Amino acid sequence: MNYVLTLFAGAFLCNCIPHLSSGLRGAPFPTPFAKPRGVGNSPPFLNFLWGSFNLFIGIYLLSIYPVVIGPNPTCFALVAGALATGAYLSLHFGKVFRNTG
Repeated sequence: MNYVLTLFAGAFLCNCIPHLSSGLRGAPFPTPFAKPRGVGNSPPFLNFLWGSFNLFIGIYLLSIYPVVIGPNPTCFALVAGALATGAYLSLHFGKVFRNTG
């Protein structure tokens, strides 16, 4: 079970990056709260809040299941969660911005 939660920690930490950076730059970016969901833009402050929420959840999960950096299963789970989320989001938002651009 700790590998699954560590995988989710990596996913939450990866997902916090675009939302925090958009919010802090004052730029709109899609969130789950936008209309249509995940495609329409949300205001910068909502992105900042959503990114902060993702950051806190990722940190909380890591505080319960700490990861030792190195070649071990928990570190691989963390990296796998971040890579899977990053790959999915890059493909998804690439399509979103290509279609609205």
